[in-house]
Amino acid sequence: MLLSIEELLPRFPAIRIAAVVAEDLTIPAERPPDLDALIADREAVCRAQWAGLELSAIPGIAAWRAAYKGFGIKSTSYRSSVERLVKNVLAGRSLPAINGFVDAYNAVSLAHVLPAGADDLAQLVGDVAFRYAREGDSFEDMSGEGELGGPPKPGEVVYADAAKVLCRRWNWRQDGRSVITPATRRALVTLQSNGFGDVAAAADDLCGLIARFAGGRARVAIADADQPVIPLG
Repeated sequence: MLLSIEELLPRFPAIRIAAVVAEDLTIPAERPPDLDALIADREAVCRAQWAGLELSAIPGIAAWRAAYKGFGIKSTSYRSSVERLVKNVLAGRSLPAINGFVDAYNAVSLAHVLPAGADDLAQLVGDVAFRYAREGDSFEDMSGEGELGGPPKPGEVVYADAAKVLCRRWNWRQDGRSVITPATRRALVTLQSNGFGDVAAAADDLCGLIARFAGGRARVAIADADQPVIPLG
């Protein structure tokens, strides 16, 4: 299985993706108390670090606003996943409690101000790529809200496997067919940088949390301009 960013590099040469393959997972359906405490600490750090700043002044958010403009997304209705996390935390809300694995990678995303997303490897087909939308691409929104489904727009950046779009607008909204559940045993997480942020450090952080809270082991590969296609095993 390969992950490619080749198609995007001419327009987005600074992108860097850390791919974390996690295996032998035992995912708790409820957030463990120790993870809850860790997330509360990271939320407090986020509020202390970015309090009083406009979202556009936070480097990790500004980098993704620039990327979205780069493929034609100007509406404030569409923001990167990390911007939504930071915005909610700065507004006094907590990260949503989904399950032990999703909550852990959201904690990494918040702390490193990098978008993160994960898919159940058992639900993926063939290779994966960050690329432009193509004729015939399919998408089923994870929320079940029909108006958010349908095919991606021409020129839109998507993350996809050989059969379907896994995430629309780069890292805005995930497809519902490969979400992480407590039944997931193998997962692929991507940590994404567009010129800001250390994806290697974020991946190391995530591997530690996976071992601690989801009982799994993980390996990391990084795609960038020097190595745009990476094996995932």
